[in-house]
Amino acid sequence: MLGNLRDIFLPEQKKTEPLYFYGRAALLIFLAVWSVALFKTPLDESMNSFLHNIDLPIHETGHLVFSFLGEFIQYLGGTLLQLIMPLVVFFTFLLKNRDAFAAAVAGWWFGQNFLDIAPYVNDARDGVLMLTGGVTGQEAPDVHDWKNILGMLGWIRYDHLLARFCFALGIIIMLLSLCWGGYILYRQKESLISYGQ
Repeated sequence: MLGNLRDIFLPEQKKTEPLYFYGRAALLIFLAVWSVALFKTPLDESMNSFLHNIDLPIHETGHLVFSFLGEFIQYLGGTLLQLIMPLVVFFTFLLKNRDAFAAAVAGWWFGQNFLDIAPYVNDARDGVLMLTGGVTGQEAPDVHDWKNILGMLGWIRYDHLLARFCFALGIIIMLLSLCWGGYILYRQKESLISYGQ
């Protein structure tokens, strides 16, 4: 079983085109630099990333997708789909395409979504974030997902703690994904096609 997992997560390297390899290396470096910027961003501002513009429509779609499962799941559905989507991409690349590097990039995106969710969780009690409808949680408390989720669970007083946990978990997932992608590239470097020989 461990051998099968190794073959999936660290597949045997085939001959690799240099342009393909260096393009991936540039992407990994870009993601690493961007990660440092995201990690240094204050928790309440981490939704200001360009990726928030991609994450947000997925989040809002989640409310529709899960709306038939009741009020609690409908509130949670935005966050669920926001996390499920990068996981679908991750497993598609890993299991169907057998592209571990692309899966590592999807893993990075999965982690980034935790950073994107953290400010929303952190705002559950305060309700000062501007929401999609153009109102804050104070103005329309019934539309603030995490105020409702944590309120229904009786966990509203843990909003800041849960937000910090989400942020830290996102950082860990992103770092692991970058390390995995880096190791895959390190192994691919040994199989670069040389045209001079």
